[in-house]
Amino acid sequence: MTIYDVKINGYKNPLGYDLSVPTLSWKVKDCEKDSTKQKWAKIQVSDRADFSHIAWEKEGDLSSLSTPIDLDMKPRTRYFVRIEVESDSGERGVSSDAFFEAAKLSEPWEASWIGVEDGDTHPEFIHSFSSRSEIKKARLYITGLGLFEAYINGERVGDDVLAPFINDYKEHYQYCTYDVTDMIREENEISVLLGDGWYRGRFGLLHATHFDRPYALIAELRIEYKNGDIQTIISDDTWKYRNSFVSFSNIYDGEIQNYLVDDSYEKSAKLLTLDYKLTARYSLPLHYMEKLDVKEVIKTPKGELVLDFGQNLSGHVVFDNRFPLGCEVRLDFGEILQDGCFYNDNYRSAESKFVYISDGKRRTVRPRFTFFGFRYVRVSGVSDIDKKDFSAYAIYSEMDEIGKIHTANEKINQLFSNSLWGLKSNFLDMPTDCPQRDERLGWCGDAQVFSTTAGFHMDTRAFYHKFLRDLRSDQKRLGGAVAIYLPNEFPGLSCGVWSDIAAFLPKMLYDYYGDISVLREHFPLMKDWVDYVHRKDCERGQKDLYDFGFQFGDWLALDGATEQSSFGRTDNGFVCSAYYYASATYVAEAARLLGFDDLDRVYSALAEKIKTAILSEYFTATGRLAIDTQTGYLVALKFGIFKDKERLISGLTERFKKDLHKIKGGFVGATMMNCVLAENRLSDMAYDLLFYEGFPGWLYAINLGATTIWERWNSVLPDGKISGTGMNSLNHYAYGSVVEFLYRYSAGITPLSPGFKRVKIAPIPHARLGSLQCSYDSASGRYVSDWSINKDGTLRFHIEVPFDCEAEICLPEKEPFTVPAGTYDYVITTKKNYLALYSEFTSFDRLFGDEEAVEILKKYVPDIYYSTDKGDEEAMSKSLADSMVRAMLFRQDTAGIEKAISEIKKIEVKGI
Repeated sequence: MTIYDVKINGYKNPLGYDLSVPTLSWKVKDCEKDSTKQKWAKIQVSDRADFSHIAWEKEGDLSSLSTPIDLDMKPRTRYFVRIEVESDSGERGVSSDAFFEAAKLSEPWEASWIGVEDGDTHPEFIHSFSSRSEIKKARLYITGLGLFEAYINGERVGDDVLAPFINDYKEHYQYCTYDVTDMIREENEISVLLGDGWYRGRFGLLHATHFDRPYALIAELRIEYKNGDIQTIISDDTWKYRNSFVSFSNIYDGEIQNYLVDDSYEKSAKLLTLDYKLTARYSLPLHYMEKLDVKEVIKTPKGELVLDFGQNLSGHVVFDNRFPLGCEVRLDFGEILQDGCFYNDNYRSAESKFVYISDGKRRTVRPRFTFFGFRYVRVSGVSDIDKKDFSAYAIYSEMDEIGKIHTANEKINQLFSNSLWGLKSNFLDMPTDCPQRDERLGWCGDAQVFSTTAGFHMDTRAFYHKFLRDLRSDQKRLGGAVAIYLPNEFPGLSCGVWSDIAAFLPKMLYDYYGDISVLREHFPLMKDWVDYVHRKDCERGQKDLYDFGFQFGDWLALDGATEQSSFGRTDNGFVCSAYYYASATYVAEAARLLGFDDLDRVYSALAEKIKTAILSEYFTATGRLAIDTQTGYLVALKFGIFKDKERLISGLTERFKKDLHKIKGGFVGATMMNCVLAENRLSDMAYDLLFYEGFPGWLYAINLGATTIWERWNSVLPDGKISGTGMNSLNHYAYGSVVEFLYRYSAGITPLSPGFKRVKIAPIPHARLGSLQCSYDSASGRYVSDWSINKDGTLRFHIEVPFDCEAEICLPEKEPFTVPAGTYDYVITTKKNYLALYSEFTSFDRLFGDEEAVEILKKYVPDIYYSTDKGDEEAMSKSLADSMVRAMLFRQDTAGIEKAISEIKKIEVKGI
């Protein structure tokens, strides 16, 4: 038995984090075959590595998902954690030691804020000090504004980049804690670089700057000696500063490093009187997560040198300086080539450049105070380069990658990769919309629709906790209103779907991680948002609908005035009222789980009133939905708002026929579409949409070489030209939500209880996928759901259920059954032929692309084949089933159609 993935509040061994109440979680694997359930567990917490003194312990029936540690933490103290688990068979296991270390807590700072003279920018603070031998431990408590990098004796402190990250600057500033024990010598120099970052530089839709905010540094180096002595080095006016080699930095516009700067002079640091509130960090580690080599050096038709890294990403380009004294090297960043040449006009006003002026010395060069979104990098200022000298490093918040899917279809594998890289590119301390243009904001709508997919890709609990905490800080100043994005430039502007993240995200975290403390902490955010909408509704006469104020609605849907319009056709009042209903329902559920029975009744009643109002306003008396759009039907089905579910499903299928079986929904409809279809017995339709290779569709982008998810369905036109520059990101993760369908329905892994302690595994095989391997290391352990279609048409399933969990297994055409932890293999025979590629309902668009199918059509229904206009989208959306109906209607002979259908159904997937 192995106890693994021990975390405190979702962090691994957190050093100096703001933990509030430390909450412990763990998983178990490698058990004996007859060990399936946890019978007993014991937790010990000690302030000594050898556990000779127990500060807190608890044993019994403890939750591996969420056990709070009721400990009166002392400042700067490290606590070691040990977990022992016994199974139902008597097998026991003990964890490797984990730890958490308290920050300064309420302890006052001895250090002072220091800054620079007016007009000085990008300083490097320096301070020398002596120490003695026999050091027990040393910690650096530090923050620098806007961004900082610290060094001791020339060695970088920690591996964070862009610290202290993105803060709610009206509320507080995070400080970081670093273990620097092994860096201290007898004679020492500490140096700290400062840059503008989000705090001072140009940032936001309004392109606001805050240069009135001063550069500021506060630092406390605390050295404990083995004899018990304490030495504290503090920032004060004895520190000096000088110009650093960074002469310019900006989140949007990049960075200039000039190593010819005269740094020989020093100025005295300036004491600052600031009322800035400091808080221990709660941002995840942010650093280089993956290295990518140059795939190709391109010499463009314009004579440009362009590096192609083969993957769109967010991060830095790092290179070895081999350039002579005075050489000025410039890197420009872009996502796509146009006519084979470098291009980044879709970055709008963001210059996105890195300039390096060489002093001729060998060093590794990297940016310090900015980041870039890119695949391609134009190198200027030199005539020749060696691609081995350049590397790209992806930067994203440190999260465990817990979900993996691989199929026999390489285009679907690429789509999965694109969705994952969309997350990696945009989970940089907050969930941004895009990492490249003059925006990079924490848009709540994008974050909300993608969160349930992100939770399958990675362990996002600590990451989302940070975002929710910042949302709550902002909300408390606004009387319950919730921002549409962070940092909030439009206080008081809220809207449905986007601001509903306040209720949706805590629910997602509870569903995926099973930690009740998440609901307890974020319940005020959830409740105050619903109260805010209710209050605004009452002020205008109480209709129990959210059909007022500005709304994005089904943003970027294709059924608007034009396909390039921003707003879709689905009634905003209906969409936002449905989300209002869902938010009220989630508040009621949270209240019930937290034991707030009175609030449960209040919000349950409110939710029912909202639902009744929606049914009255947007449905006819006979149960027909008056909002005849794809998104309208999908939203109603997702949230269970209907009078007659079957009529709603019928209306949805008819709507898709009218839309020629093409996607029309936007950020609301398309992101939920495949899951809602599969949930309502329409998985074949979901697969048809998934595999569609034309516009609009996910594989359209794949066929044009996309390595991330695009903002628009046609961000790039079929000829490779970008469709516009006003709002066109090639790294926008929202539509990557489709991958949730692969996890929940293709692999079939769906939680039946919080934290995936109990799941339903109901895979839906499909010929065009061929096979699928899925593993998901959930909060409760690793599930596996693999399937393949054998050559004889039988289906093979391999399923693994982790320790202390159980699964309800639902195989095609079989009765459901429940199994405990273990490994299971099944081979089954079904009435349905899963090798078959086509049916009578398959569109001509697909059939005409298959030579074998075309020969059948020419042989049995030549009039249909030759009379169908191949350039007519409506004609190509028809099927043999439609031809049969038409023939029967006009009393024509159907024998040829029947034979064609019979033969078409015999065409099977190749290469099994």
